[in-house]
Amino acid sequence: MRQRYDFGYFLSEGFHSIFTHGFMSFAAVCMIVCCLLIMGSFTLVAVNAENMFSDLEAENQFTAFIDESIPQEEARALQDDIEAVPNVARAEFVTKEEAQADFEADYEGNPLFEGLPSTVYRDRFHIYLDDISLLTETEEAVKEVAGVADTQSAPEIAEGFTVIRNIAGAVAVILVVILLAVSLFIIANTIKLATFNRREEIAIMKMCGATNAFVRWPFVFEGLILGLVGAVAAFFLQWGIYVLVGRAISGEDTISLITVLPFQPMALRVLGIFVLTGFVIGAGGSVLAIRKFLQV
Repeated sequence: MRQRYDFGYFLSEGFHSIFTHGFMSFAAVCMIVCCLLIMGSFTLVAVNAENMFSDLEAENQFTAFIDESIPQEEARALQDDIEAVPNVARAEFVTKEEAQADFEADYEGNPLFEGLPSTVYRDRFHIYLDDISLLTETEEAVKEVAGVADTQSAPEIAEGFTVIRNIAGAVAVILVVILLAVSLFIIANTIKLATFNRREEIAIMKMCGATNAFVRWPFVFEGLILGLVGAVAAFFLQWGIYVLVGRAISGEDTISLITVLPFQPMALRVLGIFVLTGFVIGAGGSVLAIRKFLQV
């Protein structure tokens, strides 16, 4: 005879089990909240760092100097050829007169640079890139443009951006994996305790013909509920902490260079990730626990 599954019963049993083992359930929710908060905090730091690196990359540039024998109008016309080079986002033409004015403004009052003749300055392009990690290749390609005499760049800055970004991404991934494993362990042990305390009830149900699936579902629902409660609580705590930290950073002059993205545009995505992670942790921990305690 085919057994009929009543998911309302499973849900009710899951809730009942949570309140029966209130302290362990509370501990499990707290661990899920802590793990999601740490995971979410590192992820949000990584998102803000990526945004900041992108802004810095947008300002990072190298300079292409134009051959002195080319008239200024012809030099200006090279912009299309330079912007056609792959990875070049845009190129800004700077006349030798503008370059001289900028240089004198930067080193005003410095006797070492006073009285430099205008002949030492050249027409040039400030070139901005789409991907800073391809600086060297892009610079070599720009040198091949007819009329470009030389280029000047700071490849160590590009390498620094790339290294920092790669390290931040790797650290975030490692932490997420570790914290997921810890959360699964906590949920699994909570469900194990529930199955142990209900071992006599489970034995009676199995003697009455209950299938393994019928016995397991209440524990799965218990894990899902714990995961959902932990995810929602972690989301609101994360929101509050993020806003407080953002206000503290924006109000501190010494770290004014750090920009913090607003939380509201990311809120639905963060909530979705938290809920999905909570469900995975809850269901995964439950399955790990009951597979060991219940024979297939």
